[in-house]
Amino acid sequence: MNLFNNMKEIENIIERYEQVDWEREKIALGTVVKVDGSAYRRIGARILVSNNGQWIGGISGGCLEGDALRKAQVAIMKDENSIIVYDTMEDDPHQIGVGLGCNGRIEVLFTPIKKGNNQVEFLKQIKDKRTPTVLLQILNIEGGNQTLRGRFFTQNNLKELAQTIEISETELTEKIHTVLHRRKSKVLTISNKNKATYEILFEIIRPKIKVICVGDNYDVAAFANVVSTLGWEIYIVGKLRKMTKAITQNATQIYPLEAIETIKTDEHTAIVLMSHDFKSDLEILKKVVNYDIPYIGILGPKKRFWKMQDAFNESKIALNLNEKTNLFSPIGLDIGAESPEEIALSIVAEIVAVFRNRKGGSLRFREGSIYLRE
Repeated sequence: MNLFNNMKEIENIIERYEQVDWEREKIALGTVVKVDGSAYRRIGARILVSNNGQWIGGISGGCLEGDALRKAQVAIMKDENSIIVYDTMEDDPHQIGVGLGCNGRIEVLFTPIKKGNNQVEFLKQIKDKRTPTVLLQILNIEGGNQTLRGRFFTQNNLKELAQTIEISETELTEKIHTVLHRRKSKVLTISNKNKATYEILFEIIRPKIKVICVGDNYDVAAFANVVSTLGWEIYIVGKLRKMTKAITQNATQIYPLEAIETIKTDEHTAIVLMSHDFKSDLEILKKVVNYDIPYIGILGPKKRFWKMQDAFNESKIALNLNEKTNLFSPIGLDIGAESPEEIALSIVAEIVAVFRNRKGGSLRFREGSIYLRE
């Protein structure tokens, strides 16, 4: 599963958007729509810019934001969409970003945002959805209506897009299904019968990761803090009387142990068992072991894992835990973690690696690009 969208960034942009004084302020949204080579951010990275110079989000590691701010303000002033190309693949000392480690080419779409039906309003509608959504944006156009550049469409108004660029709605639907199946945002070129050509970004916006953490000891507070910092949801399950404010303050919701089966799961969910109580973890594992989710992790040494296997066998549960590819025990990446905070970092890093189909090793041993190709 390839996760390119930063839902926390989207939520930050929405929060800033809701503070806009429409009587005195104008804003524009910059979105990375194409990436070639190496770049700090990928497709879907966003920056919201105000005409007063304030901005939130980002399209790079800092080397492009200054220029992006100026380009966004130009888009606001002209009240028109524009696409700006930042190319740092060549050794041009005059090119913005050269010497700052980018060495890639990105295209950024700058769109003035008006009050009412706009892209941020759409992001508000889907930020809590638990299924992927596809956002379509028209980019470069040849032989067609140039005023369509930057227009966005959703799966709910494909008919309007099809009529606007004179192609079949079926063709658009098929391309959406292909993008969803491959789990990658993609720029596709579509031509109509009049030979007008439209480049369209099919951007997948995925739900935030949802973590169900079983435990109520002090190390759960460190884990919840790391998860919360990433903008993920965290549902903490344990003995309610033992949960301190340090544990619950970052929780999306808390549940007693007996209620774990009432929490809905999906393909964006991870379960972490860290109660430090063998019997409790075993009973929870029996309930969740066959959940169709990418990640179930068990805190503790390998011998504890084998003890659980013995308990399954004694209970006449015919299941080889070692064959469950989504079951991780001992939990976390091997970084030599010792403190609760380091252990939390190790666990979260493993969850990210699993959800992005990576092995979690040092990047210096990776052959080729450190990024997945869009």
